[in-house]
Amino acid sequence: MTSLTQLPSDEATDQSDNQSTLRNSVPLRIGVTLLLFSLVAVEPVAAAQNNAVCSADKLPSMISGFFQLTTALGIVGLAVVWQADSLIDMFTLNPEQKKGLKRHKRSALKSTVILVVLGPLYTVAGSMMNLPLAQCVNLVPW
Repeated sequence: MTSLTQLPSDEATDQSDNQSTLRNSVPLRIGVTLLLFSLVAVEPVAAAQNNAVCSADKLPSMISGFFQLTTALGIVGLAVVWQADSLIDMFTLNPEQKKGLKRHKRSALKSTVILVVLGPLYTVAGSMMNLPLAQCVNLVPW
């Protein structure tokens, strides 16, 4: 009698194992299908996107002008922040405030250096990696 009670239990376990195997294989099949589809479909889409920016009439010059404008504003901003911090530093007697002003000046200088170096770095690295945007847009601010 114990073997009869174990038999339905074993069948239920086998059915649940089969159902869990089916549940686990469906996401696997979907993942494999998406992977194969992405390998086939990505190449034409990437080729179409590569030419979209460069083939536009005024878009590369607009991007270049925007980058030059933001770089110039960043340099002017550094000059303003530097002069303002220097002026405040002249009238500050507390050493802690002077240290904070020096940190603020250093932070502004780091931000400006990053802003000025970013465009030429992208232009050089992008041309080495054959990035399409680097080939048709000039991101050097001078």
